[in-house]
Formats: sequence, C-alpha cells, structure tokens
Amino acid sequence: MNQTFLGIPKFGLAQQVWFLGGKGIVLSHTAEAGKWTYVVEMALGLEPLCGRVGAETMVVLNEAELRSWDRA
Repeated sequence: MNQTFLGIPKFGLAQQVWFLGGKGIVLSHTAEAGKWTYVVEMALGLEPLCGRVGAETMVVLNEAELRSWDRA
C-alpha cells in the first residue's frame, strides 16, 4: 500500500519505543497490508558471565503494538 494512503509513520528511525515484552529502538519501518510495520532492536540486558552469543534480538511489530518511550 502506498504511503500516501497511510500518512507518515508514527515512530521514526532510531526512536526508542516500548512494547509488551520489552523496549528497543526502531531500525526500519515499512507499509504492509494497510498498516505500518516496524523492525525493533530490543535493548540488551546485563551481559551474562558466559558472554554474548550471536546478534541482538530484533522483533517485527505493528504500529498499534508500540508506545513512545517518552510517553511511557
């Protein structure tokens, strides 16, 4: 769907957001099925004693599932 019909996305790139299950930073957004969909990189907790294995966790969420960090 075209961005013109959806308007501008509610959340910008690199914006801090929170959602049920965590918080993170918006990496990208795309218009899909008439809604804005966001890729969010979750914030990392404390590093475990064994160190980190692999990349950080990223989730794909709809705009309705996100809240702005400054309004939390």
